[in-house]
Amino acid sequence: MTKNALVTGASRGIGRAVALRLAADGAVVAVHHGGNEVAAKETVALIEKAGGRAFPVAARFGEPGAVDRLADAVTSAFGGDGLDILVNNAGISSHSSIGTLTEEELDRLLAVNVKTPMLLIQRLLPALNDGGRIVTVGSMATRIAVQTQIGYTVSKAAIEALAPTLANELGRRGITVNTVAPGPIRTDMTEPMLAIPEAATGLAAITALGRIGEPEDVADVVGFLAGPGGRWITGRTLDVSGGTFLGPIDAG
Repeated sequence: MTKNALVTGASRGIGRAVALRLAADGAVVAVHHGGNEVAAKETVALIEKAGGRAFPVAARFGEPGAVDRLADAVTSAFGGDGLDILVNNAGISSHSSIGTLTEEELDRLLAVNVKTPMLLIQRLLPALNDGGRIVTVGSMATRIAVQTQIGYTVSKAAIEALAPTLANELGRRGITVNTVAPGPIRTDMTEPMLAIPEAATGLAAITALGRIGEPEDVADVVGFLAGPGGRWITGRTLDVSGGTFLGPIDAG
């Protein structure tokens, strides 16, 4: 039976890889973007080239009415078949310390990274089929201390805390709710930093598996959680960092 999926922030990076993985697994994918229509259409084209089905949907998170517009578009497109998989991937980053973080920056971080996915779940819950899957992309930042990411870390910790309570609430319907927490991933957003050889080498050196992650590394875990194999995992956060910053690594 064909599954229907929505992946937010699916025009590039981890979101694109997740959309491709879910489509490869047979899902019809709503490819959400916040304004980069060209990139979203590229994601759709890649899916269709591989024999899958997808369509783009636009909503700029943080703007009034964005959640309603996205929910209306998705429920209209899928109609009576409902939604089976919701992947909350879209988010924004921050590189401010507590001393430089502004109130406006914190408000936007919480609005996009916490408020929007929560309201989207709430809005789409009537359309979410029994046995469905909710997966949110969190961050490894919640288990380490990076002083220049304090606002971002707080927002990711907040959305990570959603899973256990929501899993309890939706469990009797067979719906699972989980979070994946990536470490450093090679995307167009991180490429400027990773293009610095010392930065890339340093990150790989503190990672147990010895390399920088790729979007597909995260997408495959999301695909597992969204598929039949993930049916008995709920309310959890899965670290998808390749073992970044687990502790000292013996170079010898």
